Amino acid sequence: MHKTFLSVIGIVHQRSDYEQLAYYLRQVYGVLVTHFTDFEIILVNNVPEWQLDKPLAEVDAVIKKHIYLLQLANRTNKNNAILAGLDRANGDYAVIFEGLFQDKPELILELYAKTQEKYDLVYLQAQEREGSFPLRVLYRIFYFILKRYSQLRIDERAHNTRIISRRALNSVLRLRENLRYMKAVYSIVGYRTTALATDQALPTDESLNERFRTALVAITSYTTFLRSLMLWIFLISVLFLAGVTINALKVKFTQKDIFGNFAVADPGWTFLVILIAVFFAVTTLNLYIISIYLSNIYTEMKQRPPYIIESVQRF
Repeated sequence: MHKTFLSVIGIVHQRSDYEQLAYYLRQVYGVLVTHFTDFEIILVNNVPEWQLDKPLAEVDAVIKKHIYLLQLANRTNKNNAILAGLDRANGDYAVIFEGLFQDKPELILELYAKTQEKYDLVYLQAQEREGSFPLRVLYRIFYFILKRYSQLRIDERAHNTRIISRRALNSVLRLRENLRYMKAVYSIVGYRTTALATDQALPTDESLNERFRTALVAITSYTTFLRSLMLWIFLISVLFLAGVTINALKVKFTQKDIFGNFAVADPGWTFLVILIAVFFAVTTLNLYIISIYLSNIYTEMKQRPPYIIESVQRF
């Protein structure tokens, strides 16, 4: 029996989480009650229209007394839902435990055992990612950008399921960013981190729109990729402008272009239209990139809370 206060955080984010909630709670409770002297189970309901009364009615009262139910007033992204649970965690260690692993509750013990080797963060590492080949390629590009254009050390095969020590959690909670990508936050905080291998593939349970928004937040908030891209676009534009200028002067004085072809000194309207179109496209792209940064700055300045709790319920 471990004399440790453990907080286990579960997120109700999709239909399978709701339908299997009672089973999830029984599985988690079975491990906690036999191995830890004190514990709490924090449930974050991220789908306000789903009332959890029905699945919780199937749970024994002895389990319910350990549950804190956080009912969010509005649906938010999964990173902010996780933050809501971490904010409420009181334990010496906090475990984010996905419903994906409900058939393997002993993983909680393995994660905790690894922390006793002086690690502050321990996460589960998948062998592969679910999804189609094009989707996996996009993920590889995304993580390449994160690693190449930032100082972040992010494992592209990391599950959200992990254990965090109290001192590491305190540091995580001090980073009150509204544009939040939790895997990047863990990397920024630092502390000794390791992984436990699992044969469970990384799921693709989020919608394409939600994944795109998460990727956009991660790239614009935690990397210098777009700034570097703007620099390269500027340099290419300068080279293009230099080439056009040299070509125009050569045609004017030699009646031949830079490729050696005969040309009249009076430029045609086709070239002018193409030139204007190219620079218009480059300008539009630059404005779009700048707008992303301005949007991020505006969001941070508003200090809008990343989540709103409608109610906290004890049983």
